[in-house]
Amino acid sequence: MVPESHSPQSPVPADSSSDPLTPGTTTSGAGLKVGMKPRHLVMMSLGSAIGAGLFVGSGAGVQAAGPAVLISYVVAGLIVIFVMRALGELVAADPNPGAFSHYAGRAMGPAAAFAVGALWWVQLCLVVAAEATAAAQIAANYIPSVPQWVIALAIMVVFTAINLTTSGSFGEFEFWFSLIKVAFVVLFLVLGAAYLFGATPAAPPQEIFADGFMPTGLPGVAAGLLVVAFAFGGIEIVAVAAAETSNPSRSVTQAIKTIVWRILFLYIGSVAIIVLVLDWRDERLSESPFVAVLDTAGLPVIASLLAAVIVIALLSSMNANIYGASRMAFSMSQRSMLPAGLGKATRRGVPMASVLATSAFGFVAVGLNYFWAAEVLGVLLNIVGSTLIVTWVATLVSQIIIRRRAEAAGERLPLKMWGFPWLSYATLAGIAVIIVLGLTVDSVRIQIIGTLVFTAALYGIGLLVTRGRRA
Repeated sequence: MVPESHSPQSPVPADSSSDPLTPGTTTSGAGLKVGMKPRHLVMMSLGSAIGAGLFVGSGAGVQAAGPAVLISYVVAGLIVIFVMRALGELVAADPNPGAFSHYAGRAMGPAAAFAVGALWWVQLCLVVAAEATAAAQIAANYIPSVPQWVIALAIMVVFTAINLTTSGSFGEFEFWFSLIKVAFVVLFLVLGAAYLFGATPAAPPQEIFADGFMPTGLPGVAAGLLVVAFAFGGIEIVAVAAAETSNPSRSVTQAIKTIVWRILFLYIGSVAIIVLVLDWRDERLSESPFVAVLDTAGLPVIASLLAAVIVIALLSSMNANIYGASRMAFSMSQRSMLPAGLGKATRRGVPMASVLATSAFGFVAVGLNYFWAAEVLGVLLNIVGSTLIVTWVATLVSQIIIRRRAEAAGERLPLKMWGFPWLSYATLAGIAVIIVLGLTVDSVRIQIIGTLVFTAALYGIGLLVTRGRRA
């Protein structure tokens, strides 16, 4: 491997696929330039995970489990912490924009690298299209004189342009965008607590947990786990972005150690406020639990601002997803898994072709806004809706295999997974429980089976595409 450069303007060295984990090296591919700072890395991951899943989807978990949904969030949160620690071990030793695809290739061969990378890239491309459409739909309610497709087109043009700037400029933009979301969640926590202590215009609730803490029993907690397990998706983008920081090993080590705890605080804190303020049977939970809490607290003006925050949340997540998907496509091209043109970067270190290829799905969605964009995207997202499970499993399996090789070779690791190998195996078992639970629910079953079939098909394609090549 070629030693990494610590100059913010120097190009990142060429990709390598050697097995030993060597601290202080990078394998991100020729052409990218290190430009992001650790604070960009942390805030990007925070921003990617704080979106509609928290602002809207958290209500479904409360309806399923009642106040005991907090148990569901703790269990799902612990799984995420352990997965991210395992991923952090891999990234700190071998930063690469191909992230889990790169590590799957090192551990399980090039076909696995292709399947994991292609699945993640396709899923993010579809999510970009869906987020552009959803943001346009919300914005159109406030500016009805402008057609929805025009808003969607403007969104795609602006955010594609942002991703065509340098990684440092992108990181700075995403930092401030994500900061707005995080600040609003913190404000929500403060105002919710103020209401509970009688410091807002409305009187605090007279009775909390009227039906008990676990009104739907353990089955409800299990159902809540299914709802919240995917809410943490997006945090894994730190693994992709780490390769473009000036000191990848140190940056990702710092980020991994802080990101998951901050997200748990923001998520569990927000849900705790919701279950303390609202009855678990409140119909408003299915629409927007954050708005319902603020309205109940006698703060309708602040509640009305939430629509703007949700739009910002969608756009910030979309922005990060264009970045992450484009870097994955770039890395796969560098490894001869995608067309060579996607593996080229501009003088500023931007993989322009990969950015445009990723954004293409969003521009197609602009045209579909006239007809049936929601239906088409819904079907496609169902097929790859459980991609996060594949990413988690691939990460843990790769970490177990590569860690054993590193220990056999006597390699020193900058960041280590706790309780290896038992905690890695236990986390895999926890994910297996989520999969089994998911197979008992019709809508989730379709997602899981669709994702597994699609992954198997991609693995077959990978066998053909990567025949005779190393990952």
